[in-house]
Amino acid sequence: MPTSHTPAPTRRKTDLMLFMLVSFGMSWACWGTAIALGGPAAAGTPTYVPFLLGAFGPLAGALVIRIRRRRRGEPVPEHAVRFRPAAVLLAPLLMLAASAAVLTAAVIGHAAGDPAPSWSDAQDTMRAMGGPAAFLVSMIISGPLSEEPGWRGTAYPRMRATMGRFRIALVLGVIWAVWHMPLFFIDGTVQNDLGLATPGGVLFAVGNIPMAMLVTCAYERAGVLASIAVHFAVNTTMVLLAVKTPATQALIMGCQIILIALLLATGRRRTAGQAMDVPATEAPLPDARDTVRA
Repeated sequence: MPTSHTPAPTRRKTDLMLFMLVSFGMSWACWGTAIALGGPAAAGTPTYVPFLLGAFGPLAGALVIRIRRRRRGEPVPEHAVRFRPAAVLLAPLLMLAASAAVLTAAVIGHAAGDPAPSWSDAQDTMRAMGGPAAFLVSMIISGPLSEEPGWRGTAYPRMRATMGRFRIALVLGVIWAVWHMPLFFIDGTVQNDLGLATPGGVLFAVGNIPMAMLVTCAYERAGVLASIAVHFAVNTTMVLLAVKTPATQALIMGCQIILIALLLATGRRRTAGQAMDVPATEAPLPDARDTVRA
């Protein structure tokens, strides 16, 4: 039983505010140091270490909240998705779907006049980052693994207690975009290459909203493992395809919205099918099927 007598809504709000303070505080302090040092954020440079550490702000925030929750003797938040063995199979499928959405947008963009995806360019990108293995490790650590336990695993369940998933996607998408802002001022980052006051920079910021909804759909299906997989798939595919043109960026958002609609539609059908197997008085709410209850 919880040891704290503070009302649950107050605890959720306090934890959420603390998570944001830790996440932004650590990330922006590290990225501010990288900006002050100058130079490219490349391995072997003084700028690289604070640039890399900055990505771990959300993970640090998640660990702080986890420690606080355990010390208070509280159960896992109601809308945290439990790990299921099926997630091991579902996460790769969601990862492939997310990557396919980006690839489809790039192919359509090429048909409309954008540069064609190039395997040789992708190989050059991997070589520049130390080879395929180093590239993949870097892509999964810096972004998916360093962020998803925070944004989806910690912030989302607490926000879901009082907000709908679409509103959360909008709010977290905006917060996510603001959190990324210092990266526009660090040489060598994708954001710096796009430029802040450019169509590409604006689309990157706006694109955080459908991206937030997509990884949320993955989280609700199979937990943090799936949200990490989808985040990794989108980032890796975009880097390998060198997506920079505003047209392709806009097409990626469109393809992601279509994928989100498909995931939501199939999710509703699955929930309806499960509800038919139990009496109406015992049928779970749409989100209850994937929650942890103490």
